[in-house]
Amino acid sequence: MRYSKPPLSFEQQADLLLSRGMAGDRAVIISRLSVTNYYRLSGYWHPFRQPPLSPGGPLLDGFKDGTSFEEVWARYAFDRRLRLLVMDAIERIEVAVRTQLTYHHAHEHGPFAYATDPAALPKLSSDEFARFVERVREEIGRSKDTFADHFRSKYGDSHEFLPAWMLAEVMTFGTMLTLYRGSSKKVKQSVADIFHMPEAVLGSWLLTLNAVRNICAHHGRLWNREMGVKPFIPRINDYPAWHTPVKVLNNRVFGVLTICKWSLDRIAPQSRWGDRIETLLSDSPTIPTLSMGFPSNWQQCPIWKGGAS
Repeated sequence: MRYSKPPLSFEQQADLLLSRGMAGDRAVIISRLSVTNYYRLSGYWHPFRQPPLSPGGPLLDGFKDGTSFEEVWARYAFDRRLRLLVMDAIERIEVAVRTQLTYHHAHEHGPFAYATDPAALPKLSSDEFARFVERVREEIGRSKDTFADHFRSKYGDSHEFLPAWMLAEVMTFGTMLTLYRGSSKKVKQSVADIFHMPEAVLGSWLLTLNAVRNICAHHGRLWNREMGVKPFIPRINDYPAWHTPVKVLNNRVFGVLTICKWSLDRIAPQSRWGDRIETLLSDSPTIPTLSMGFPSNWQQCPIWKGGAS
């Protein structure tokens, strides 16, 4: 089937929304549509659309009674603030993991073993190790940092790769994940210890945070998204704060926020990041937190009441 819909002007887009039952000031809607794409906002008005006539049928074009453009915009603005807070948390966690991972790996195997000795990454197959080394080579080659240029000019005749503690500043999140995944259990647990978590749990958290980071970096909708990459929730016997009196689930953003809160309580308590999340929620009373996976009694969770050991 050929797509035959013509492009609509911003004025026509606004009129289309108004004709389908969305309330709002036409001039304001036009102004906001001119700087925020119609289809970017459509993810935020999707919950307001009329339900299908029959179970499993398509949604109707109209909006539910009482739907306003201002409420749609409020959800969009909330999500933007949420993404900024989440990106702040992920940056702090990523920098801490990079620091700890390269530190422990270098002390265990030497400064260049990550790229020269397959035995230093025992969890990678030979093909995976080769691909990892090639990726590292590319990332080092792209670096224009002063320290990288200095190292290449002074030591490049003897060393193709940067020492691990310099690699920490040029590798991507994905490369860091591979380095963590490929490292020995001893090295991984040394990193995970600063988060007071088993190394397998931290590994799953990093995978999830990488996916969330990509959503945020591309300005995607986060607030009510179901997580495609679900993190491990630590076991109740060892970590009761994750289970009682509030059970933290791993399929919505509340689980991700709880991971960030737990982590920052241990690596950056001065950030008071949890307080900033609570301020965002109190500033946005119309946001349905249930869609984010927040239980009704979430504030009774020990992690959110001030942290848990």
